[in-house]
This record gives sequence, structure tokens and C-alpha cells, in this order.
Amino acid sequence: METAECGAGPPAAASRRVHCQIVELSDLDYDLPRAAIAQAPPETREAARLLVIDRAGGALDDRRVSDLPQLLRAGDCLVVNDSRVIPARVLAEDARGRAVELLFVDGETSGRWRALVRPGSRCRPGAQLSIGAARLDVLGVTDDGARVVERRDGTIEDLLASHGLPPLPPYIARHAKPAPEDWERYQTVYARSPGSVAAPTAGLHFSDALLARLRERGVEVHAVTLHVGPATFRPLTTPSVETHTLPPERATVSAATAAAVTAARREGRRVVAVGTTVTRTLESAAGEDGHVAPLDGHATATIRPGHHFRAVDALLTNFHLPRSSLLVLVSAFAGRELILGAYRHAVAAGYRFYSYGDATLIQ
Repeated sequence: METAECGAGPPAAASRRVHCQIVELSDLDYDLPRAAIAQAPPETREAARLLVIDRAGGALDDRRVSDLPQLLRAGDCLVVNDSRVIPARVLAEDARGRAVELLFVDGETSGRWRALVRPGSRCRPGAQLSIGAARLDVLGVTDDGARVVERRDGTIEDLLASHGLPPLPPYIARHAKPAPEDWERYQTVYARSPGSVAAPTAGLHFSDALLARLRERGVEVHAVTLHVGPATFRPLTTPSVETHTLPPERATVSAATAAAVTAARREGRRVVAVGTTVTRTLESAAGEDGHVAPLDGHATATIRPGHHFRAVDALLTNFHLPRSSLLVLVSAFAGRELILGAYRHAVAAGYRFYSYGDATLIQ
């Protein structure tokens, strides 16, 4: 297996590199009991457990999300993703009354959207679907297997407003029939801009009270927007991470956030990304010198071992699926062996995994 250099560390250590391995997909597997996959959120947002991972020394520390005001430093620049999850999942029927599940991804027009469907055999071009009194026509299939569907008697936005459900991931058993609590808990408290088809899950741990405590501690809180699309959570299919490219995702970095992050980097203060979506957004907007520019378009960075991190110094993120682009990103940030070792510790210690699970703080 080859090795490559990965960027790491705060601005003062910009020239320092850590060794990361260029991995095949099989190197991104780990054993996880099904019982470790969280099926419901913790009782309160900040009650989740937090595994603190020290990149420099490799130490692991079992804490709680509520400890963040003690773990972060005065002057840290905490950056969150304020994208709002849309009720993108819709249950429909085909012409024979058989169940069809759609996940609406993005719109071409107000009445024509792309959607992921299950089962695909019931959504061939020309098929007609019904959701209550609404009717959808399947117009075609895109290269990634999504269906182009059109509503002729109204808009898709109105359909989602009346029939849409929170788009819980399929490893949550009730994903097709979410519970009432999911409408609130599968959404961050600071969500503003609608557009995501999956939650930026690291942000689910923050309550208004926790954010207030962080600000009292002297932590700056700023926001970017990245609308999470299906590419974020799909498993990788290429044999090697080196041949995988993550499709662009709609993203915005305001002038104020860009200036705040750039100032933190210049002054030697840490930039702490809340989630892989924030990491991708900031790294897409950062120049070689660490200067972050405003962005109004798409995040395009594919972060893999060998990436030199130019904007992010610490990362708060949940535990990620095997063979996923998100696990590749955190492995690039901290090293594959350290991350997989931390995951083995988390399994043995009873941490809860994935969207409604516990978190890690990698610093």
C-alpha cells in the first residue's frame, strides 16, 4: 500500500504534514453490530456522547457534547451549516396500486424534479404515479439512476409541503413512516435555507443553550450553507478512493463568514468545522494560502488522503458508514489507522452510530 502526504494542523503549522495511506475501498470497512446503529435521537441534543480524538498523539477521550464549552477554546471560529432539510420523501402508488417511494433531490422547474425511487422497476419512463389527488409522470432516467418526474396539476414544492416526510436514512427502521419527533430532531436548531435531502448530522447535537454557552466562552459562531445531496451519503463504487470524484453540491459562503474564517487563520486561531459538509464548503472556498473567499455556487472539492487542509483545523462529526466519501474525508483529516482505531474503541465502548448517533471531535 502506498503512502502520501496529507495537510494537517493550524496556520502556525501550515508546513507540517502527516502521513496518510492511499486506500482501497476494502480498507474502509469496519465491524459494526446492527444494535449500535442509533434508531432515535438522544433525549436532548447535547446529551450525545463525544469521542475526542487527538490527531497529534492519538489519544482518545470519552466525553459528552455538553462538554464542548470546556473542550473548545476562546477565540475558536466554529462554523456550522445552516441548510434546512426539506420533506423530500414521498410515498406514492403506481397505476396498479403498488407502493413506490420517492426521494426528491432537486428541481429543474417548479413542476419537474429529479427523484430517487424504490423500486425502480415501477418507475420506468412512461409510468404514472399518484399521491392522493396529485399525479406524477415519469419522463426519463438520468445517468445516476434518478427519475425525472413531472407534476402537471401543481408544483412539486406544494406536493412536498402537503405529503412530504422527513428523509430519514434507510438504516433507521421507521424511515418510511417517521415519528412526530423526527420533524424537529432531524433538523438543526439554526436551519435557515431549505434545500438538503439529508441532515448535516453533526449539527443535530447543538441546542440554543449550548450555542449560548459557547459564545459566552468566547467561541465565534458563523454559518455557511451546503445543500446535502444524495452523493454525500451514497457508498463509493470505484475500486480506489483515488478514482472517485464527488459531484458538486450547492453551497454559499457569505462575505462575513469568509472574512471571519480568514481572520481566524491569520491570527492563529482554530477553525472548527461542524460536519463534513462545512469542511467541504470551506476547503472549496479556500486558496492555497488559507484565504477563504466568498462563494455563491457549488462546493467542488473531493477530499481524499493527500488533501492539504487549508481552512479547517478541527472537525466535529458523527460516525460514518463504511466505504463512504465521508469516512474517506475524516481519514484524510486524521489518518485512516487512527480513525478506524477510534471506531473500534467506540464500538467496544457502546457509542451510537450514524445520523442520530454520537459524535467525534477530531483536533
